[in-house]
Formats: sequence, C-alpha cells, structure tokens
Amino acid sequence: MREVWSTADVERLAAERSAPDVWDYIAGGSGEEVTLAANRAALDRVAVVPRALVDVSACDPGCELFGAPSTLPLAVAPMAYQRLIHDGGERAAASAAAAAGVPYVVSTLSSDPIEDVAAAGGTTWFQLYWLRDREVMVKLLRRAEEAGCRAVVLTVDVPVLGRRLRDLRNGFALPSWVKPVNTDGEVGERVPGDSVIARHTSAVFDPSLSWRDLDWVRAHTTLPLVVKGVLDARDAARAVDSGVRGVVVSNHGGRQLDGAVPSAVALPEVVAAVGGRCPVLLDSGVRSGVDILRALALGAAAVLVGRPVLWGLAAGGERGVTAVLDILRAEFETALRLAGCPDVASARHLAVTRESYVHGA
Repeated sequence: MREVWSTADVERLAAERSAPDVWDYIAGGSGEEVTLAANRAALDRVAVVPRALVDVSACDPGCELFGAPSTLPLAVAPMAYQRLIHDGGERAAASAAAAAGVPYVVSTLSSDPIEDVAAAGGTTWFQLYWLRDREVMVKLLRRAEEAGCRAVVLTVDVPVLGRRLRDLRNGFALPSWVKPVNTDGEVGERVPGDSVIARHTSAVFDPSLSWRDLDWVRAHTTLPLVVKGVLDARDAARAVDSGVRGVVVSNHGGRQLDGAVPSAVALPEVVAAVGGRCPVLLDSGVRSGVDILRALALGAAAVLVGRPVLWGLAAGGERGVTAVLDILRAEFETALRLAGCPDVASARHLAVTRESYVHGA
C-alpha cells in the first residue's frame, strides 16, 4: 500500500488480488454498462472555475451530516457482502471510516451484523432495502436504533435487480461463509448462467414500494429518513414534501437501469427542486477529491463513495480502506485550496462549466 498515490492505483492492486468473478462483481454494471461509463464521463465534463486572491492558509474540509460532524463531505456508501472482498468485511471498512472521521453506511445485505459494524465507533447510518417481510424490516430498524445508527437510508431504485451480465455469465454465487446475516437468509447455490444474488433479491425484495411506504418507515423509526436512488427532480421535491431529511442522487453506480441519466447530470435539477430544504448527496462515479469538489460546486452537500472503498478492502483490508480515505482527503484539501475555498460552504458557490474539451469528452 506504500506505492499508491491515487484511487486508480488502488484499483489496479485490487484487481490483481481478486478472483476474476469477484472482480467482475465489484467492477461490473448492468446491461452494456453504458451508465457505468457515463457516470465518469459526466463528472469529467464538469470544469470548476477557481476563485483567486482568497486566503486559504487555513482550510477546513469538515462538515455536519444529519446532526453529526464529519471530517470530510463524504460517507462510505452502502455495499453488500463485503466479506466476499476481504475477511475483515464491513467491520474492517467501518473501522477505517471511524478512524478517518467519516460516516459509514451499513447495508441490509451486510455480511457482518449491524451491531458489530456500529461497534467500530464511528458515525453509522443504516441502509434499508424494501423487503417482502415487514416484520424483518421492523426488527432491522429497531436494531439499527439500538446499535446507535444516526440515520436510515432507504434505497428506492431496486424494485428488481438490474441485469448484471458479468454475474450472469459467471454464474456468480457467494461462498458458504458470506451470507446476509442481518436477515438470517441463505442466498442459494450456484446455477450456471444465473446470478445467485439476483435470485435472492427477487425472492426477498418487494417491488411494490411506493410513496405511501415512506410514512410506514417513518412510523417505525425515530431516525431521520434519507432516500437514495432519486434522479428525477419531481421525485426529489415530492420526497421532501413527504418529510424525508435527505436525498441521495444515485443510479446505483450504474448497476440498475442501464441508460439512466448520470448522477452528476441529474444533480443540479434535484438541488434546485429541493430548494435547500434538506441536504442532497451525490452517489455514483466519485473517484477523487476533485470529484468531491465538483459535486459540491454542482450543489451537493456531500458524496457517497462506493467502489474505491471496495478496492481498498480488496487491496489491503482495513489498511487499504484507510489508504483510499487518506488519498481522498489529501486530494480534496488540495482541490479546495487551489479552487480558492477555505471551507466546504464556499465550494458550493463555485461556478462550473460543462465543456466538451475536458479529457476530450
């Protein structure tokens, strides 16, 4: 891990250390992976216009997210089955996030129990999938509260799992020691030409999730409710009208609807529709501290970082995740100063352009 200077370096190391089918699971998107690629292209089109003659001798990259301080405008995105990536699993990633002072979002499909992840000692949010078994969801929400989670992040873009062709071609399955322990579930055996994860989600996820169900979630938890997977500004406005406390603009990292709008393209309209009534976060495609600055300049309060954390976990367990978060911190602090921003709030007032000459896009 001493020879990594960017998340791209960590990605290369992770690819070398991962089994091919596991790497495909980490790296892949849905369909022809058009949206997966478009997320990066959209961010690369965003050119920030720096301010000049600003004193940045003191620069504060911290912020507050849902009532808790964070050393960066960043949280670790919810991602399933992290023990598949490394034996340390979610506990290792959460420990690295706690040491870095940023929130960690534990997934419903975590391969470590909610309680063990929260015991890492940092700020933890709980991500909820909409399940067919309501009693299971009630128990999960209660456990999240008792474990000290600070928010519930309801993922709303998975009525069914996207067609992830890499997993289908690999007949992807989980090893026996990796399970969705929070729901006491078994995902099933390997079937050639099929994805065990797709079969499992089809069996346990409820595609009937609708607006009325937001009231149900809020009635069963005292934690602030955040919705993740919003791309249409009309949905964002309605979500805030329904009482949610945060919106995450996300296309699930290009793993759901292939051909969906890139998150960075959808973000400004969502921010305008929300009108400052709650924080708006950006997810999908964030790979660097400059990307964090771009997101803030487009109006986001913070970002969720997903795949780079998995790369770090695959490359070196907790040390690898720490390396990724250290890289993002160094890049973001440098980007803030070079953009003439002494703090996160000032970054949200930067001008941007979307010129095609950036990276030849």
